[in-house]
Amino acid sequence: MSSELLVDLSEDPATAQLGQLKLATIEDQQWPADESALSKSETDSQGYDPGSPHLPWDHPFYDIARHQIIEVAGDDNFGRKVIVFNACRMPPQHQLDHHKLLMYLKGTLDQYVESDYTLIYFHHGLTSDNKPSLGWLREAYREFDRKYKKNIKALYIVHPTMFIKTLLILFKPIISFKFGRKINYVSYLSELQDVVKCEQLLIPTPVKEYDKKLRASMKPSSQPPMSPPHSPPLPNQVFGVPLQLLRQRSSGGDCVPVVMRDTINFLSEQGLEIEGIFRRSANVTLVKETQQRYNSGETVHFSEMEDVHLAAVILKTFLRELPEPLLTYKLYNDIVNFSSVPSDSQVTVMKRLVESLPEENYESLRYLITFLVQVSANSEVNKMTNSNLAVVFGPNLLWGQDNAMTLSAIGPINNFTRILLDQHHLVFP
Repeated sequence: MSSELLVDLSEDPATAQLGQLKLATIEDQQWPADESALSKSETDSQGYDPGSPHLPWDHPFYDIARHQIIEVAGDDNFGRKVIVFNACRMPPQHQLDHHKLLMYLKGTLDQYVESDYTLIYFHHGLTSDNKPSLGWLREAYREFDRKYKKNIKALYIVHPTMFIKTLLILFKPIISFKFGRKINYVSYLSELQDVVKCEQLLIPTPVKEYDKKLRASMKPSSQPPMSPPHSPPLPNQVFGVPLQLLRQRSSGGDCVPVVMRDTINFLSEQGLEIEGIFRRSANVTLVKETQQRYNSGETVHFSEMEDVHLAAVILKTFLRELPEPLLTYKLYNDIVNFSSVPSDSQVTVMKRLVESLPEENYESLRYLITFLVQVSANSEVNKMTNSNLAVVFGPNLLWGQDNAMTLSAIGPINNFTRILLDQHHLVFP
């Protein structure tokens, strides 16, 4: 939960009441095992350790990462990074080092707090056995300062219970009005579709089962709407369409899609000196309207809209909505395990991997990387170094075949992206 809610409970007369709140019934705890805890893409990875994907057993956060309590799930519909906290994956209190969990959460947020981000908290599964102690809440409150709060644009509490609602009511006097407006209750998973594509979230099986149970308990007349089915692509659709098909449609057989050319050309002219470029979200209405214009075959002129952040979000959204990531599923294992390649061989291996891409993927990647190198060349002004750009673009260049992205996979992907930017002159001669 956001640190705005983590107050010094030892000084609050309501502490005793909170300790008595019932979190979950025994029936609620008896859900099927979480079969989706690990993505298929990662279980197929070379050298995969079932206890902690991509983290060696002696890693300082091994015992935290293996539970997959905290995840990063790409970007939401507004171009903001999505951080997910899964309460149901927290083991009993005596089996989890909560201080280390807090440090792991801080380490995760440290990568993204300079950008706009969204926090999704799946509350189902928080029980009397695994709830953090009040001392942990006090510690968390002291650890999280303004930098973690400033750029969080929304906190979505999924499947809220009387416990969480009472908690917020009790602490209403100390929650700022501005932050209070960021808190949203989400009663059903289908409601998240307005915020993020649910298929990119690795939603735990107990949460999905609980959602089904809630739906089944309702009268037919009050059933919430299910997630809408995927509609067939429009004749001129460009978002969510394979690069190969976009190339075939192009009059000149251009390997680089028009969305990438339009956004990058505009950003090259207007965005190189904008501080925090690619870290800000854009007006959601304008994002949807721009996507619709592209999908309807219209020509889009970003120069007429004069909105750098809109163009930046459209570029990231286009990459994230590709049916297959730009770096392809075929290279997933090689990239996730790239850190095992000796440093003196990394450029050679990276060049070989990139050159194995389909032509349209290779040319689009080269076009993008060439532009991002221009962005980082102006990092003294725009604050976007190669490392910062890698954090933003890594998850938009590669993800697992089931759309899921575990936190432990993002580090290697971002590292590969950073090296690609650092060594672009050798990889793309």
